[in-house]
Amino acid sequence: MAHPFPASDADFDEMVLKSDLPVLVDFWADWCGPCKMIAPIVDELSEEYDGVMQFAKVDVDANPSTAMAYGVRSIPTLLLFKGGQPIDQVVGAVPKGALKKKIDSALG
Repeated sequence: MAHPFPASDADFDEMVLKSDLPVLVDFWADWCGPCKMIAPIVDELSEEYDGVMQFAKVDVDANPSTAMAYGVRSIPTLLLFKGGQPIDQVVGAVPKGALKKKIDSALG
């Protein structure tokens, strides 16, 4: 069963930027209510897209450098990476269908 993996400032390049598959990165924090609302959706999508896309979670409190490097100003922010580059982003808790459209577009 696929689950989002934790990524940190130390391993972000290795885990996300060098991934052979596109990666959806969920920038979140423990105290963030909307982050907790979207987390189960991200978990579901990680199972649905297992093998074609990877899913990572970056705790912005523990990993501020990565969040700053990608201009994350509010959370949750979800960034889609393909070929080591951010290609799309979603800010805020959005419905599952909206995220699926972004993912399908990135995979297309």
